[in-house]
Amino acid sequence: MHLGFSSMNTVNDPDPAQLARILEQAGFESLWYGEHSHIPRCRTTAYPPGGELPEPYKEMMDPYVSLMAAASATSRLKLGTGIALLMERELFSQAKTIASLDRLSGGRVIIGTGVGWNQEEFENATNLPWQRRYLVMKETVAATRVLFCDEAPEYHGEFIDFDPVWFEPKPLHIPEMIFGAMGPLGVRHAAQWADGWMPVDVALPDVDAAVKDFRRQVSEFGRDPDKVEVTLVVMAEVTPDLLKQYRDAGISRCNIGVGMQNWNKPEIVMPMIEQFSKIISEL
Repeated sequence: MHLGFSSMNTVNDPDPAQLARILEQAGFESLWYGEHSHIPRCRTTAYPPGGELPEPYKEMMDPYVSLMAAASATSRLKLGTGIALLMERELFSQAKTIASLDRLSGGRVIIGTGVGWNQEEFENATNLPWQRRYLVMKETVAATRVLFCDEAPEYHGEFIDFDPVWFEPKPLHIPEMIFGAMGPLGVRHAAQWADGWMPVDVALPDVDAAVKDFRRQVSEFGRDPDKVEVTLVVMAEVTPDLLKQYRDAGISRCNIGVGMQNWNKPEIVMPMIEQFSKIISEL
């Protein structure tokens, strides 16, 4: 099992280049940054865990710019979005950003994406229908893959439609598209078309059972479950025994560091990296 590190990516978190360099030296596989371009001041959408929205959500930097800084300071560390809100950006510009980051980093990009939870944020950024966001996401990923793979890409869906275009340069490798989803519909979509599934551990009553059920659904779509990996975002209190438990459940990658107790507290982050780097060889 690989060990990745996630951060809210605010100005109060460790500098991306510095953090990436330390992670690579410590043996971590990857660094992951999430995305919120803005947070509406007036909203009816509740914060999913309940209570007030934590302040770091309002201060997040751009994930792609930060990952490029991380790439410039490293040579092996994989660079992930966890998660990117793909539907809230213009398709071609976003694909160009991802392809450029992948090429400039030497082919190290992984795209974790999701439909988001904030309806007002979504509707500020796009005219796409919130109520059909899972289908829109499926088309967004499919159209992005076409841009990355085809010589004369074109796509004709219900929500995304374009005739053949030039789209160059292609990424150095085709980034995996991992879907962060928790509810039954989202998990079903991940099993159908995503390169991987990216749930959060504290939202799963039984991680082992959830992984088995996901693999079953992947098989129902005629896909090989061994080729559709599970990346687990660990928001529970991290211990070596917990990580080994997740490894034994069939998790391919655990991303630590994004637990709320770590947000905007760099004095906690560095000791955490040192502590868990010592068990990477056991995972």
